[in-house]
Amino acid sequence: MEKILRSERLIRFQDCDPFNHLNNARYLDYFINAREDQVQEHYNLAIYDYAKISGKGWVVASNQISYIRPATTMETVLIESQLVQFTNKWLLVECRMWDKNQTELKSVMWTKLMQVDLKNGGITTHSDEHMQLFESVHAPVEAGSFEERSMQLIKQSKAVKA
Repeated sequence: MEKILRSERLIRFQDCDPFNHLNNARYLDYFINAREDQVQEHYNLAIYDYAKISGKGWVVASNQISYIRPATTMETVLIESQLVQFTNKWLLVECRMWDKNQTELKSVMWTKLMQVDLKNGGITTHSDEHMQLFESVHAPVEAGSFEERSMQLIKQSKAVKA
């Protein structure tokens, strides 16, 4: 199974600010929507169907995001995502937005997702089946913090352009 998932998205006019840059808050939507589609396509995990059947789902506990270069109106971007850490209760997903040719890094985000029981709102544990999936697609990064990882990616991006 692929560990780094990729898909393209078109930056829409209504998502941009008066400077034709993707609005800062909209990066979250593009990242989360891309990850949701990628997980369903590559891992056959439809999270809303799973929630209806199991009564469990994932909620965002925190986001860390670095805006590096603007994504602009009607630009096609490449969004990558991967599972960088996990436990039996939470996931840490890294998402990266690049230009279409993957030469210019636009943004990077870490999202921590907790699994919750949707009836009582309490934190719950992942199933054995999900733990096996997470183990098979886990793609850790060599960084101790989000800031360190952001700097690594910025340096890599600059090296590609040189």
